Amino acid sequence: MTASERSASSEHGDRADLMAGFESPTHRQWQEQVEQVLRKSGLLDREAPAPDAPEELLTTGLYDGFQVHPLYTSRAEHAARGTPGAAPFTRNTLVSGAVEGGWDVRQYHEDPDVATTNREVLADLAGGASSVWLRVGPGGVAVDDLGEALQGVHLDMAGVVLRAGEHYEAAADELLRLAEWWRVPRGSLRGNLGADPIGLRARTGREHEVTPAVELARRWADDCPGMHVISVDGLPYHDAGGSDAEELGCAVAAGVEYLRSLAEAGMDLDTAAGLLEFRFAATVDQFSTTAKLRAARRMWERVLRACGVAERARGQHQHAVTSSAMLTRRDPWVNMLRSTIAAFAAGAGGARAVTVQPFDAAIGLPNAFSRRIARNVQALLLHETHLGQVIDPAGGSYYVESLTDELAEAGWRWFQRVESEGGVTAALASGMVAERLATTWRSRTEALAHRTDPITGVSEFPDPTEEPLVRRARPAEPETGGLPRHRYAEDYERLRDAADLAAERPEGRPRVFLATLGPLASYTARASFTRNLLAAGGVEAVEAGETDDAAAVVAAFERAETPLVCLCSTDRLYDERAEATALALREAGARLVLLAGNPRGSSAESVDGFVHAGGDALRVLTDIHQRWGVAAPAVSGATS
Repeated sequence: MTASERSASSEHGDRADLMAGFESPTHRQWQEQVEQVLRKSGLLDREAPAPDAPEELLTTGLYDGFQVHPLYTSRAEHAARGTPGAAPFTRNTLVSGAVEGGWDVRQYHEDPDVATTNREVLADLAGGASSVWLRVGPGGVAVDDLGEALQGVHLDMAGVVLRAGEHYEAAADELLRLAEWWRVPRGSLRGNLGADPIGLRARTGREHEVTPAVELARRWADDCPGMHVISVDGLPYHDAGGSDAEELGCAVAAGVEYLRSLAEAGMDLDTAAGLLEFRFAATVDQFSTTAKLRAARRMWERVLRACGVAERARGQHQHAVTSSAMLTRRDPWVNMLRSTIAAFAAGAGGARAVTVQPFDAAIGLPNAFSRRIARNVQALLLHETHLGQVIDPAGGSYYVESLTDELAEAGWRWFQRVESEGGVTAALASGMVAERLATTWRSRTEALAHRTDPITGVSEFPDPTEEPLVRRARPAEPETGGLPRHRYAEDYERLRDAADLAAERPEGRPRVFLATLGPLASYTARASFTRNLLAAGGVEAVEAGETDDAAAVVAAFERAETPLVCLCSTDRLYDERAEATALALREAGARLVLLAGNPRGSSAESVDGFVHAGGDALRVLTDIHQRWGVAAPAVSGATS
């Protein structure tokens, strides 16, 4: 090998050898492979002409109106914008990201028993948390008990974030009194006083004046530079079923309203911007969460730039909280996985503080075990995966950059729509925000009902033998009356609850007879699918087993002691036996006869409906409950 050849080999590393003899694949070659797979799977007719872009059959629509494509390349013309620590802060508000100290591990406490809260606060701080998020007032510890709840906490080392609802002034004054009593310099305090009258308006439906929050900000701005005063909370819009762009637009609109009020009170905008902390939901959709946090920083920088705020003050301080809406009461152990993915996405998206809710938070007050697991999720991400050691780990991903751009644009359009209404407070008062979020929630419930948005352990792969967890009930939520609070699993879980109650009565839980036609190999796939769907509603499946004719099916049906039936087999056996078997079952007393399979092309005329992938599972399950005599639960729209 000559010197020039060795130099070329060194310059290109091993790639020169590995790629030798191979041509670089083209985009069209990839499309041809996609086309072949689509034809084999039936998504593209075998006789149809080749489409120009077969991959577009695999696009997925999002609730914000744009689509996720199966492949993102340099052809999309999206690239990482700017550098970390510089405007527009898409890539991070800090030059070093979370490299130096990680993000703030912030754990939430709401137990009204002050001794229990103090014990849990100290355990969290000893176990890796770096700040405390504490509910004070109704639903949490009393304002007068704040000192007892924080006993043993070094306020100059651990941040304190208050959630005091409409009592934020009293809680802030008590925290300051404690700092003086414990001789903690005001300048060393850090955290957030949690003033958020706009968020209260969204939660309660009642008007809350912004003036007290502004006065609180003026009093704390100079003496406590490490404390945020105002929380700009996007969670009410997320919990109401809103999309990512709707959460972004409402949060930015609330931030603008706070800025206006602070400026009208004589505060300079550079200082005012530093008093705000934004709170966003982190979900199991890791890419959307990461892109949402990046888009939020870009949108906020655009607002502050237009207001003439100095670049150094235009970075958005973000607190990400794992979504309450995604948590389930059934099979709650899966929530550990959901929260791990959500926390990963929040860290990758550049959140400055992250709260992981315990896996049993939807059931009641968490116990010591679930709190420890929640802490350890973040410890694992920071100290084992070293996620914080990479600045903007999603930067340069064509998919994430594209999604960031689209979310920022959609969020900005919604922000402008809210502003055109007179601001977020006016839009809440007029009902415009509630109406828009309700529309999105209806679309979301449709996807949940058809299981195109699956919920593992609830709508998919439920455990029918699960023993429900029991936790102490949390106090009644004082902040109600405004936007609803939803959980994605709520409709399925109401069906499960109703079925469990029915199981305690003489007739037992709802039961469906699986009329399996032919040998095991013929019916097992559709019987398994149907059994899984029925279990999502707490419905028991009784299987006939291998059958040779309609008489054998009817004999098994009479032993099953249920008038509800679902035929399960192959399309070929349906053509041969489904109609005769359905008629025989009706003569034997069947009141409902379903067929497992797609209704397209079915020759069975005597069936009442179909069970198939993409079908309305909630409608089928609700119908079964009603026919069994179980009290029909409220579906799609009740507040949880």
